[in-house]
Amino acid sequence: MVVGLLFLLGVPACSTWLITRISQVKCDSYSLSPLITSLFASFPLEANIRQTLQLLREQIVASLRSPLVQVAFLFLFFTCTFLGDEPKQGDAKQLDLGNDVILEVVYIPPGKFMMGSTAKEKEWATGIEGGAQAGTVREQYEGDPRSMKVSKGFWMGRTEVTMGQFRRFVDATGYVTDAEKTLGWTQCFNHKWDRYYRGSKIENPWEQRKDKSWRDPGFGIPMRENYPVVCVSYQDMKNFCRWITASQRKAGLLHDGLEFRLPTESEWAYASRGGSQESHYFWWGNDLLEGKGRLNISAVDFLPGRDTIWPLANAPWSDGFAFLSPVDHYGEKGRNGFGLADMCGGVWEFVLDQFDPTGGHEEIYYEDRQQLSVSSPVCRGGNYFDVPGNARCAVRLGIASVSYSDSRDGFRICIGVIKKTVPVPRTK
Repeated sequence: MVVGLLFLLGVPACSTWLITRISQVKCDSYSLSPLITSLFASFPLEANIRQTLQLLREQIVASLRSPLVQVAFLFLFFTCTFLGDEPKQGDAKQLDLGNDVILEVVYIPPGKFMMGSTAKEKEWATGIEGGAQAGTVREQYEGDPRSMKVSKGFWMGRTEVTMGQFRRFVDATGYVTDAEKTLGWTQCFNHKWDRYYRGSKIENPWEQRKDKSWRDPGFGIPMRENYPVVCVSYQDMKNFCRWITASQRKAGLLHDGLEFRLPTESEWAYASRGGSQESHYFWWGNDLLEGKGRLNISAVDFLPGRDTIWPLANAPWSDGFAFLSPVDHYGEKGRNGFGLADMCGGVWEFVLDQFDPTGGHEEIYYEDRQQLSVSSPVCRGGNYFDVPGNARCAVRLGIASVSYSDSRDGFRICIGVIKKTVPVPRTK
């Protein structure tokens, strides 16, 4: 189809060039190329040919002065300029959010992938190397391996949305997150927690805080603009996407059939594997040691006094960051086959779907298919605090509500076909 279109547009373009050249030449044998000159010289009707060529030139030049013809050529020019070819894997675009804030997206082509995990993978995840808690139901949420496909290509953020990008949204709109509302709160790390399942007086390292939000997640360290934004809810994320959609569409940079949104669970699962159709534990394969320099995980064990508490605290895949690392900190080594950074570890990433404990779906899954509503969204990919067994491509969890936020949770955007959802009432 593209080749045919190029041919259709190329013929008039080439003709225009040729016509221009013809209109500029004098119809005598000396102004033409030596080859044509020799041909004319050997042809007995040279004078008649010159006369015919002169007449043809005059007719063509006259037609070019026609407004109708000029409009047609302009139409073809702009069609050729703005239609362009279909995007391909590896293509990247930088979106200007204003005030020198940039958000980069990469193109993910359609394709097949494996959703779920094998029994062997689940056993590894709960073993000594994976470190996940045995006897929980988390691994059951993944479902058995099954082949799925993403039928339409889409663009996805190379990284999670950052503090700086989210701040640009808040500054432009005056938006107040769910955690910042009068009755709001967010889940944060409890700095009084001293041990992990070792008889601690405080068993849970997480606590609800009313005085914390995305502006200050309670890490006790300065927050940088290139950290992934956390302590934002599903509702906050969707409103961020609506803002970009509206601003880009107003600027004439977004097609009406597309929108900025959270990825569907199928899109995220496909993108996380980087184009592989195999059921690997991580996007690079099954070898955990190859994760060194690729992911942000188990960083909390490097806080003062905690480096000897957990036996795997000094494992070669631990990156040494206390909590978050900057997005795309690991460069090319931290990017998968699609060029996406931080798809394992870092922060849990929300997707558009309703959580189904039996496993993910090929098409977007709603709690109420009539209302197209979601009350308990899915998050994927693990987080900086967790163990490797909980930071695999197949890992998935359900979130308590659309207003819930946590200092381990973030998101990345995609640009794709519109997925209709009914707005959920905001908490006050």
